[in-house]
Amino acid sequence: MTASLLRPAAAEFLRIAGAVPDLTAPTPCAGYDVRGLLNHLLYWGPWLIAAGHRAAPPSPAGGEAEAALVTEDWHADLEKQTETLVAVFGRPSAWTGTTSLGSASMPSAVVGAMVLGEFVLHGWDLARASGQQLRCAPEAATAVYESAVAMGDQARSMGVYGPAVAVSPDASPLERALGAAGRDPGWSRPQVG
Repeated sequence: MTASLLRPAAAEFLRIAGAVPDLTAPTPCAGYDVRGLLNHLLYWGPWLIAAGHRAAPPSPAGGEAEAALVTEDWHADLEKQTETLVAVFGRPSAWTGTTSLGSASMPSAVVGAMVLGEFVLHGWDLARASGQQLRCAPEAATAVYESAVAMGDQARSMGVYGPAVAVSPDASPLERALGAAGRDPGWSRPQVG
């Protein structure tokens, strides 16, 4: 996986997030509406940044469920955080050696892959929740697929991914990535009324 995939994926992620009209809409990411998913992204972003810097993670009071990070300025906060993630993981050195994500030690490349996955998978979640289409380079989707397969069992055991979703043999790279990460590529926002 290469850091060069991050910038275009991040730009598309921010394009999608900037056009989300309804923070209460359900998303394909189990247990999250749009506001909850944005809160998740804003909560864990500083942890990923710290891992990229090989620094201690933030020490917030309470956990993600107690955080209320989707304020009036949430889009500016998300944009700044995304730009920082791209800057940190745009350096080849951020992908080498090991780092820590909280108390877990892991290869730095795994954390870089998580960042790309956040942009692609959660970008798709937000796109589906708001009736948009995510434009994802096949190379980025393939990298997310390979990462989702490699860490799928562990991610499922931690509740990060749902059960893998079977996709058709001729599925696109993005559809394969979504299925490997426990998302149904055919998910659509439930119709009200």
